[in-house]
Amino acid sequence: MSTEIKTTCPYCGVGCGVIARIDDNGTVSVKGDADHPANFGRLCSKGSALAETIDLDGRVLHPQINGERASWDKALDLVASRFSQTIAEHGPDSVAFYVSGQLLTEDYYIANKLMKGFIGSANIDTNSRLCMSSSVAGHKRAFGADTVPGTYEDIELADLVILTGSNLAWCHPVIYQRLAAAKAARPSMKIVVIDPRRTMTADIADLHLAIRPDGDVALFMGLLAHLAGTAAIDQNYIGKHTNGFAEAFAAASTLDIADLMELTGLPSMQLRQFFRLFEETEKVVTCYSQGVNQSASGTDKVNAIVNCHLATGRIGRPGMGPFSLTGQPNAMGGREVGGLANMLAAHMAIENPEDCDRVQRFWQSPDIARKAGLKAVDMFRAVADGRIKALWIMATNPVVSMPDADAVAAAIAACPFVVVSDVLQETDTTQYAHVLLPSLGWGEKDGTVTNSERRISRQRAFLDQPGEAKADWWQMAEVGRRMGFADEFSFPSAADVFAEHAALSAFENDGSRDFDIGAHARTDAATYDALAPFQWPQPEHAAAGITRFFGEGGFFHADRKARFIAVEVPVSDRTNTDFPLTLNTGRIRDQWHTMTRTGKSARLSAHIAEPFAEIHPRDAMEIGVASAALVEIESPYGTAVVRALVTDRQARGSLFVPMHWNDQFAAKARIDAVVAPLTDPVSGQPASKNVAVSARPLRVESYGFAVSFAKPQNLDTVYWALAKAIGGWRLELAFDAAPDSWTEWCRVHFGIPDHIEPLGYADAQSGDLRLAFFEGDRLLAAFFLARQPVAVARNWAIEQLAVRHTELAKRFAVVAGRPGAGRMDPGATVCSCFGVGVNQIVAAVRGGCHSVEAVGKDLNAGTNCGSCRAEIRGIIDGCLAAAAE
Repeated sequence: MSTEIKTTCPYCGVGCGVIARIDDNGTVSVKGDADHPANFGRLCSKGSALAETIDLDGRVLHPQINGERASWDKALDLVASRFSQTIAEHGPDSVAFYVSGQLLTEDYYIANKLMKGFIGSANIDTNSRLCMSSSVAGHKRAFGADTVPGTYEDIELADLVILTGSNLAWCHPVIYQRLAAAKAARPSMKIVVIDPRRTMTADIADLHLAIRPDGDVALFMGLLAHLAGTAAIDQNYIGKHTNGFAEAFAAASTLDIADLMELTGLPSMQLRQFFRLFEETEKVVTCYSQGVNQSASGTDKVNAIVNCHLATGRIGRPGMGPFSLTGQPNAMGGREVGGLANMLAAHMAIENPEDCDRVQRFWQSPDIARKAGLKAVDMFRAVADGRIKALWIMATNPVVSMPDADAVAAAIAACPFVVVSDVLQETDTTQYAHVLLPSLGWGEKDGTVTNSERRISRQRAFLDQPGEAKADWWQMAEVGRRMGFADEFSFPSAADVFAEHAALSAFENDGSRDFDIGAHARTDAATYDALAPFQWPQPEHAAAGITRFFGEGGFFHADRKARFIAVEVPVSDRTNTDFPLTLNTGRIRDQWHTMTRTGKSARLSAHIAEPFAEIHPRDAMEIGVASAALVEIESPYGTAVVRALVTDRQARGSLFVPMHWNDQFAAKARIDAVVAPLTDPVSGQPASKNVAVSARPLRVESYGFAVSFAKPQNLDTVYWALAKAIGGWRLELAFDAAPDSWTEWCRVHFGIPDHIEPLGYADAQSGDLRLAFFEGDRLLAAFFLARQPVAVARNWAIEQLAVRHTELAKRFAVVAGRPGAGRMDPGATVCSCFGVGVNQIVAAVRGGCHSVEAVGKDLNAGTNCGSCRAEIRGIIDGCLAAAAE
């Protein structure tokens, strides 16, 4: 017998339904929920690996005060007393909460109620500030509310899908799969990808516009000016439902084609081709993500896109509209409860006295914040200069993810009182906690999340609560009770929190507010447990069925009309020639945020196991960085050291570095330490896609690679990058000096007993060294050293940790670092789901598999989550092109 629980994935904003199966022996497996309307059974590689990340290794299981175990009562009393004392002595703005899109809506609701309604400050902001606050600001300027007009179905119904600033294939893989399936079924569909890099998403594009960083505003201004002279302009919609078109058009028309070519870096032929596609195609969806939002001109980018859809009336109808793809699983839920410092609960406005009065009366609170609080970057500046004296960080890792991350670390370290709620004992942020509170993780907590199409789904618990870990909403409610607000924070369960949240959305809402889920205001435990995914709005007394907004107007400004926004081209300030390159940060396919969860999965680490910088071959040559060598990236704010990935998919003059790696997995790869704390003036969102940097080779004496059964400890080399592997760990290394004894170095760092002697060899002339340590027939560790990046069959070497080595020949093969004759090295992993390597795919292509489907039939690669299909297609094309030469 087994039990199946329907829940929701905790990763990106797609909001995929997941079925967790628990066998009688406690084994957990996951699969996609075929009935969930977000994914219809599909999962990406990360979602497919969820069961591999739920162990208790590294978990914090008990409250701690200054590193010592404490009771919940003692810890919560201390938090409440320190916050109360700080407020009494320095005022409510001397404290702050920094929260997360990883929280459930119920957690978010209690945090905002406590801070804004009872402490009386709006100093609560969220890491969602870093990913989608420019969308919020753009929506509010255009629509009068933070409303996402469309649905995922629109992406499939469109005849033209524009993906701008979105590596959909890697960052929202299930939506990419839905789009790819729609195009396969209807090849006439056109896809345009706008991105400085040629990402995996570009492989599906009919047109790839390799735009200059932050050229988006100019591009869409040019599009608006072009549309104004065509029949695509919907004069009826403009006149009936909008204001400000003349001003927006006047601003856009200042740019001629030469200006657009200069500002976007695109040839006139591509510009005209893109403009004609938009002009001639009625059903257009423009999807945008972090490449738009994470910019000093992010809000203007959003409004430049929205302007084009308003001008053509292509909004709120099937297959058309602007579509913001959110990054985190509950960024949208956070927006619903006012999770940003400049918002109020239930999509009400903190600057509106009537809204403040309404929320205060509903909450029956003694005070309420009536002005915006500090946004994330400004919040940590206030921590640094002493204005904020007590800080509570929940479910996020700002020492890794915030721009100018070293300064953020220093600020938190100097803060008089820091509380951190997290699931892991050791993160880059928890080390600074005076009070560390153990939170529930995915599979243990109950609540709701909202995805990018306004769909609310349940996350359900199917695991026991480990140790003394508690829900985040419970932690905050208990602190609220201890601060003197017992009645207002007496919630028996998450269901009661959700019901109050729903009731507030309906309170004095006559249709003037978009967010209304009053139909759920009487939710009890049974109905909450059975809650099926639904899209808002769902007012209490209105018929269900509203899935899109604004097809017939009905905006949320006072006159019910939308606003065109006259945007301006951002002024580039690149006068410092010491930093001539442009850094762009982002995600990769198989990792999530700061790796606190995905870093536990050996399968997810197999695809890309160490931090890297994509760099164009000409740039690499000019700065003297060889492929697979180490490169040091520097800005005025900090440095990072990563592996050089030389590729012509990257534009000249630009670098791409993932944002995931941290001090738990690498020596110096926190790339946000390099990112400037520059923000959009409207949204406060940091500009993580256009950072002025320099790059240079990191000179080292030798490079190393190792596999180890035990987790390597106390690494102190000039470079190291650690990753979980099946059977143990894998480790990339670089040294600026040799130790007295390599054997002893291995003993210390890999935990090798003194009585075990290595098998190996050293070549003084070449600098090569190989050591393998066996205990009986089991490999404990293998260490490979060379003066250049080590040439070892890495995946094969990793496999040896799980192989019995009874024959001497097999042991010598380990020392050699490659399989013997007759055995294939699988090569670098391409398909994480089935562990298929590039060499296996190449062999299949040479054997006659000339399509992704054929490779899948032969090797299974690409047949589960599908995230690797674009990569497989690229390998096939490369092999066939080489064969044709």
